[in-house]
Amino acid sequence: MKDEVPNLKDFDQRLRDEAHEDPSLEVPQGEPTKHTQIIAIYGKGGIGKSFTLANLSHMMAEQGKRVLLIGCDPKSDTTSLLFGGKACPTIIETSTKKKLAGEEVKIGDVCFKRGGVFAMELGGPEVGRGCGGRGIIHGFELLEKLGFHDWDFDYVLLDFLGDVVCGGFGLPIARDMAQKVILVGSNDLQSLYVANNVCSAVEYFRKLGGNVGVAGLVINKDDGSGEAQAFAKAVDIPVLASIPQDDDLRKKSANYQIVGTGESQWGALFAALGENVAVAPPMRPTALNQDELLELFDGSETGAGIELVPATDVDMRGKNAEPKPSLEVIYDEA
Repeated sequence: MKDEVPNLKDFDQRLRDEAHEDPSLEVPQGEPTKHTQIIAIYGKGGIGKSFTLANLSHMMAEQGKRVLLIGCDPKSDTTSLLFGGKACPTIIETSTKKKLAGEEVKIGDVCFKRGGVFAMELGGPEVGRGCGGRGIIHGFELLEKLGFHDWDFDYVLLDFLGDVVCGGFGLPIARDMAQKVILVGSNDLQSLYVANNVCSAVEYFRKLGGNVGVAGLVINKDDGSGEAQAFAKAVDIPVLASIPQDDDLRKKSANYQIVGTGESQWGALFAALGENVAVAPPMRPTALNQDELLELFDGSETGAGIELVPATDVDMRGKNAEPKPSLEVIYDEA
């Protein structure tokens, strides 16, 4: 038991060091020349990125494109719809097991196929056992060892969590790993807040000489209220597709059914999205400030008119806010 205490301390210190580690953010200069389109898709957790990407990648493959889908979310759920709900062994977990066994990771251990789509999950640490952003960086380092830069694909789609702001999740933008970004959002404030943050990150790295731009917005669960369209117009990016809020889509997604196929009534929608994604140029968005973002919504929904009332020391002390004896000398008036 005596040996466990220093080990726990060492582990705790490694976590602290990892949290403070700043990955290199060198941005290459010049226009991207790689023939493969590497596209990073960002959006709020739960907004429907995995649903959108699984069906988009499947449709692209039907259109004769070679597509690689890489899940970069620690939840490792990007490929779940594509594989009928089955969990895909993650690169990080597989690498750890192989290393302990003294073996090398092979493509067949982590990359799987369906409907012409090649797909894999980077994975991430368990809760409280490491930094998800650093996990992303380690995952891409492993991909490079597997020959990532020599692979022959028309499109590589990267599914990134947009409401996490640490360095690893900004990797495609910060290091020019992707040529363009696609945002997935809906007509709600939180998803557009995340989309706006990604626009800010893109502009920040463009000012540093980066090349990544935003190709556009995919509106998922569109109820027709118009806030997402207004956001796209305000930041000056196109709407690539509006996927309606529809019970048939909800049920098929819940049952892990692909709708991005010519055999589905939704095939034309995803075929058009695939064409738009292919030709949409990377643009420099104009991110909104908080007040401008709130103005896209009805004031009754966002608390318009609320004023910031400063707190006082007495407020903070509450029941302890009793008068205390003072050493101040008070003179009676003459």
